[in-house]
Amino acid sequence: MKLNTREWGTGDRVALLVHGIMSDHRTWRSVGPALAARGYRVIAVDLRGHGVSPRGEGADPVERYGPERYAEDLVDTLPGGAELAIGHSLGALSLLHAVERLGPARAVYSDPAWKFAQPGLFDPAVFAQFKQATREQITAVSPRWEAADVEVELATLALWDPDTAFALSGLYARAELPGPPVVPSLVQRAGNSWLIGPEDAEVLRGRGYEVRTVDGAGHTIHRDDLPGFLASLDGWL
Repeated sequence: MKLNTREWGTGDRVALLVHGIMSDHRTWRSVGPALAARGYRVIAVDLRGHGVSPRGEGADPVERYGPERYAEDLVDTLPGGAELAIGHSLGALSLLHAVERLGPARAVYSDPAWKFAQPGLFDPAVFAQFKQATREQITAVSPRWEAADVEVELATLALWDPDTAFALSGLYARAELPGPPVVPSLVQRAGNSWLIGPEDAEVLRGRGYEVRTVDGAGHTIHRDDLPGFLASLDGWL
């Protein structure tokens, strides 16, 4: 499936951005220009079921929105051999499944949704209900976001297919951390991450990932603390 994309910059180096669940390319509204200013041509996608990309097809949510489907779409849409690929949350899960075929020089997994630090925490119905969230509710959940990010969240929720959440419920019942990375890889961990706990971070380091924590930031690090997000990428940009 070909995905909708948004680009910033015209640099010789290419950076790929893959958003998390409930979002679309607009979550990178500050990151895209920041990377373009560093000489990248930045390409961000709308995953299937998000933004204006097509909805998935199939008899059930898993068939429409399984991780391998997301990965296939990334490979169909994005150029191989990019200098940098960054995936956030569900985007990090999708990138993990596609990274060997995409072959970026470096991969960054920002608070990746590979598993939950506390088993049983994931409830797809809660995610689905959030589609109806108000401006006030979004602000309460993410008090560090700029007003423009709250408006983007309202807009992206309106376009989001909640079946993407229901497709993940079985996955997280058996999810494990990934094996050794196939390209040099950084795991960027939120300070209060409910996805990658301290013990998970040590396991990932033992498997060859560099792990850095952005203290004080919530799950969407690049919206909570853009300077901290960029600073934690020192040496990876």
